[in-house]
Amino acid sequence: MSHNIKILPGATVCEDCTLEGDITIGGGTVIHPRVTIIAEGGPIIIAEYCIIEEYSTIIHKKNEQPENPPKPLFIGAHNVFEVGCRLESLCGHIGESNVFECKSFVGTDVKIGSGCVIGAACSLTTPQTLPDNTVIWGSEHNNREALEKQPSQLLQLDFLGKVMPNYHRLRKSNVHKRQMSRQSQEPAKS
Repeated sequence: MSHNIKILPGATVCEDCTLEGDITIGGGTVIHPRVTIIAEGGPIIIAEYCIIEEYSTIIHKKNEQPENPPKPLFIGAHNVFEVGCRLESLCGHIGESNVFECKSFVGTDVKIGSGCVIGAACSLTTPQTLPDNTVIWGSEHNNREALEKQPSQLLQLDFLGKVMPNYHRLRKSNVHKRQMSRQSQEPAKS
């Protein structure tokens, strides 16, 4: 499996994590140590301002009928993957502002909207689509609509971005703003 890891400026990615395949990490995203992200079924694109905590696993699974070119797994902005959660997906999109709580599991045929909460230790394995603002909780995997929007994680992201470099080795950003092309730098001829 080839490794094509793109880390955008502003992302905080610990060296002590496993990144395999074609992965793009958006600016402002924080990836803690011991995270595993594997893009075996196609590229994974993680948007900006996501938090992926220790021992979380995100896998873009191979489809039984391979597509050419493979569809990417797009993970929207402001998602929080708490300690030990696991996401295995064949789907092409995870919405924005979701919280995957500790030890939660989301299987391959589950589609997640935006503003959803998957409760601690909840396991979603049957094919389903969670509409926006769905909360899953409890041993019975009860669900309801969220009463309010998920709070912003920007203060936590700012704190982590400042503190993590003091305690962990970080991977450097490797994608920079495109340089102006040589033609656009030359004055126009009349």
